[in-house]
Amino acid sequence: QVQLVESGGGLVQAGGSLRLSCAASGRTFSTYTMAWFRQTPGKEREFVAGISWSGGYTSYAASVKGRFTISRDIAKNTVYLQMNDLKPEDTAVYYCAGRPNLAVVTASRWYDDWGQGTQVTVSS
Repeated sequence: QVQLVESGGGLVQAGGSLRLSCAASGRTFSTYTMAWFRQTPGKEREFVAGISWSGGYTSYAASVKGRFTISRDIAKNTVYLQMNDLKPEDTAVYYCAGRPNLAVVTASRWYDDWGQGTQVTVSS
């Protein structure tokens, strides 16, 4: 099990950029598949991006592909989500999630560990 803490959210104008960070604690982080999800009030949590434990495989939701980039730094126990060309519809609470040793999947129910979330607000 790992503990996850997100940071980097905030208010930005449309077209701007933000970088979210997810700091992990726990000895098994290097073997975890990691992902970012987002959620708005009244809606289910939505897959945004995922990265394999090795960093060699990434996956993105169609709505963010080409604008967002997920990466990980094993030495720093941190996963990042670089968000460029932000749009008002990207406004949400963003969550970091992890699952051990397994493939990137888009359904939130398959992730074991979650952070507390960080708010991203994009103004038009």
